Amino acid sequence: MRWSWLVLIAACVPGAIPPAARYPAGTRFTTRSVLVLGTRIRLIDAGTGTPVVFVHGIGESMYAWRKNLEPVVDAGYRVVAFDLPGFGFSEKPDSGYSNEAYRRFVLGVMDALGLPDAVLVGHSMGGEIAADVARSSPGRVRGLVLIDAAGMGIRVPLLLRFASWVPIERVALALTPRWAVALALRSTYADPALIEPGDIDQYYAPVLEPGFGHAVSQVLEHFRFDALRGQLAGVQTSTLVVWGGRDRWIPPAFGARLASELPRCAFVVIPTAGHAAQEEAWGRVNDLLLSFLKQGVPEAPADVALAGLAQSR
Repeated sequence: MRWSWLVLIAACVPGAIPPAARYPAGTRFTTRSVLVLGTRIRLIDAGTGTPVVFVHGIGESMYAWRKNLEPVVDAGYRVVAFDLPGFGFSEKPDSGYSNEAYRRFVLGVMDALGLPDAVLVGHSMGGEIAADVARSSPGRVRGLVLIDAAGMGIRVPLLLRFASWVPIERVALALTPRWAVALALRSTYADPALIEPGDIDQYYAPVLEPGFGHAVSQVLEHFRFDALRGQLAGVQTSTLVVWGGRDRWIPPAFGARLASELPRCAFVVIPTAGHAAQEEAWGRVNDLLLSFLKQGVPEAPADVALAGLAQSR
């Protein structure tokens, strides 16, 4: 009887959208499967020119970059986006969810694609991973864009904490109802009304994949979301730090502190955006990203006054 409640919940969980409807369906992009360090991942590789590699955050997939990839390709760059191990529709290994493992994985993707270097763009946990690559392998990173990035700490929502508490983590999130995914997604927006039902479908589909709950649990257990504190002084890579002014997951004060530790950095706050700035304020983020790709970091941060926020954490 102890599993009866799981059966009842499973019966109430709606099915995922079919594979044919999953992003990037309906776009100019196609995905392919690539083996990286023993894990098979789903990847987009499109365009020509300087490579720009996009790294998503916890619980996300390449769908998080749906509003950013095409403008970058159209501007003459090569874009690479993938589902990190454990997320999206990439494989979900039993282990390999530490900071070091994800850092080595991003370098492995670059090696698999024959990229000696690239511009790295990271959101949330993906921002911390990208910055860690720049810290440890400076010759591989041409430029760095960090969007609402972890590294100085993070406020983990209760739903994600639950995945690390329960002893049945391998099935707990697989049975997460669609409304819970919608609630978590809305918490990343300053204006949840901007989220379409189709967005929830795209975020919900990977949650039903076997191993998703285990991956979230392993990240929360083994990944340090504050591992960049005091570690960035040696990063000489030009860096653009973009933050949502209404980010509830990682408040702007964390971003200010992150920016203050980077020697060559511009820190820009988008007042009307939440944690998913690249989705919610995609037009502004794309303008900043393309300007950075073409011109690099300006002489001074765009929001110098906000540097004082770093002193509050």
